[in-house]
Formats: sequence, C-alpha cells, structure tokens
Amino acid sequence: MTTLSYEVFPPNSTVGINHLNQVLTSLRDLSPDFISVTCNSNTKQLAHETVRVADYVENDCQVPAMAHLPAWYLSREDVDRILEQLQVCHVDRVLVLRGDERPNLEKKTDFAHASDLIAYIKQNYPDFQITGACYPEKHPESLSMVDEIQHLKLKVESGCDQIITQLFLDNHSYYRFRELCAIGGIDVPIIAGIMPVVNERQANRILRTSAVTVPEKFKDILAKYHDHPQALKQAGITYAIDQIVDLVTNDVSGIHLYTMNHSDTARQVKQNIGSLFRVCC
Repeated sequence: MTTLSYEVFPPNSTVGINHLNQVLTSLRDLSPDFISVTCNSNTKQLAHETVRVADYVENDCQVPAMAHLPAWYLSREDVDRILEQLQVCHVDRVLVLRGDERPNLEKKTDFAHASDLIAYIKQNYPDFQITGACYPEKHPESLSMVDEIQHLKLKVESGCDQIITQLFLDNHSYYRFRELCAIGGIDVPIIAGIMPVVNERQANRILRTSAVTVPEKFKDILAKYHDHPQALKQAGITYAIDQIVDLVTNDVSGIHLYTMNHSDTARQVKQNIGSLFRVCC
C-alpha cells in the first residue's frame, strides 16, 4: 500500500501554536496515514513541545503521530523520559536521526550515531515502530554511495521498520537509490520525502544548504517566476505534484510531504493526487 503522510514542526510562540493547531485540523481532514513532528531547535523543549504536538495529533486529531528524536542531543535519561511520555500519550512511532550540527547546543555522548539510538529503542522499547532517515544522493559526510548504503544497512539491522528520504528534486535520484538499497539487501519500505517549493526564500535555502541535484526544469521555474510569488508558488506545487504522480506510478512505498506548516499546500497536492492512491491501494 502506498502511504501519504505529512511533516510539521513545533512553533516557538503562542501565535505559532494557534496556527499549527489550525494546520493540523486541516491536515487531519486529508486523512493522512501519519503526521511526523520534528524536534525543536532547543532540545530543552524537545520533551515538552514535540511530545505536546504529537499528543495533539494522536489524541485530538485522531491521526497516528511520529515524534522525531535527534541522537546527538539526547542522553539515555532524555530518551527514557521522552519515550515514557509518548507511551502515556499512546504515540508509538518515532523517527530517529543523528541530528545536524548546532553550535549553540552541546552534544551528548550516549548515542554517537542514529543506529546506536535505534538499537537502544529496539532493545528497551520494542513496541515502538522505528523510522530512519536516508539520503538518496548520499549524506554530505558520506565518502561514497557505497559508504551511504553500508551505514543505512546498519540502521536497518539495528531495528528500522522503514526509512524516509531527505527531499529530492530529481526522481531518478530516488530510483537509483532504491536499486542500490535492493542490491545492498535493504528491504524495508523507502518513503519518498517531497517538499513543494512555494517561495524564493525556500528555494534559495534548498540550493544553499541541501546537496541535491537541481534539474534544469526546476532552475527554469525559479528563473521565470522569481519576481512573481503567486506564480512561483503554483509552479512549485505543480512540480511536486508531477514528482508524486511519477513516483506513485512507479510503485513508491509512500509519500511524505514536508509541509513547512502550510496546510493549503498539502491540500492542493492531495486534491490533485488523491485518486492515484485509491487506484494503488
């Protein structure tokens, strides 16, 4: 079955909380298979904000919630506390990542790699479904795609039930990656992470910080519409829809939409692809 899910992030203000609640209500009406909740940039608030939002998703919206856990910035005590709180909220899905470099935060020493945290959860909290992150065009720190696949296989062997990709703009990157995973003996579902690009600032951030292949078609969109915000937004959503249609046609395990807390974008995408999922499922 091809799944459709969404990602949101905890806000930093009361106004943001009210907005997110509206976003989640709107996403609930799209009948997602699950909604993932990223971790706050301040890990001191991780247990409070991520768990709070996951609780709202699971129990108020009645949608399966998935909480993100960054291995670098969590001690065993932190993980135990967060997982116990999630259990109380009946949230049984987690997305385990190593985490990005954050100069303002001190790394903990208990989990040097995502695979270490995955193994800890699998051994001590076996009722949780564990999702891992993956990089179709390899993580910037990986030496090669062979190195990338070896690290990913370790994650899966440590206890991952499925994996979600970083965003990509060229579907051929996903298909090559899926083939390499099959060759490497990785047989868990590989969910495609798709981010509709809806403004120039978001596009420039992707180009500046993400090691993704940028197709000429995408560059042409930015060049033509960069002075026309509404046109760029619609073109970006249409580009993402085209990606999704192609992926679903080619039997992708699932689509995970990085919403950036914009439910209108998710709604436009769902309106254009919803019938595909009825056919595939």
